[in-house]
Amino acid sequence: MTQHDSSTMETQHPNVVAVQEALRAAGVAGQIRILPEAVPTAAAAAAALGVEVGQIANSLVFDADGSPLLVLTSGAHRVNTAKVAALIGATTVRRASPEFVRSHTGQPIGGVAPVGHPAPLPTLVDQALAQYDVIWAAAGIPRSIFPTTFEELVRLTKGTPAEVA
Repeated sequence: MTQHDSSTMETQHPNVVAVQEALRAAGVAGQIRILPEAVPTAAAAAAALGVEVGQIANSLVFDADGSPLLVLTSGAHRVNTAKVAALIGATTVRRASPEFVRSHTGQPIGGVAPVGHPAPLPTLVDQALAQYDVIWAAAGIPRSIFPTTFEELVRLTKGTPAEVA
């Protein structure tokens, strides 16, 4: 299979299609790109794109008292779960299992997009992302990514800007 065939197959992956449809429905201009290799970490994505690690919006799913919470954080940050719990009024916020993530997003860890889930998730958007003109977010699989802005991410996800680090 050629690189082009592989890339075409990836753009037709149901997760990528769901993200593209969500972006189109929201009037987002950014196009999904399929990278030659999986970029499951912010550092890998930044290196592949030639951008700062802080410009990568990590889509992290947490288990907040048994309910999913999506935190879109700058790749340069670690989420402070105690701070997030206090922000949302939860008793416990912890990293979700791969099964929990997939059941709520339909997407694998390393490829979770901010949108394209079976149902919208409550979302916090790291205010640190606001300093960048262009932010890159995963698009449903570990090799897919799309450009966006802080304002667009907040609008797309109906998220709440927050200090999450």
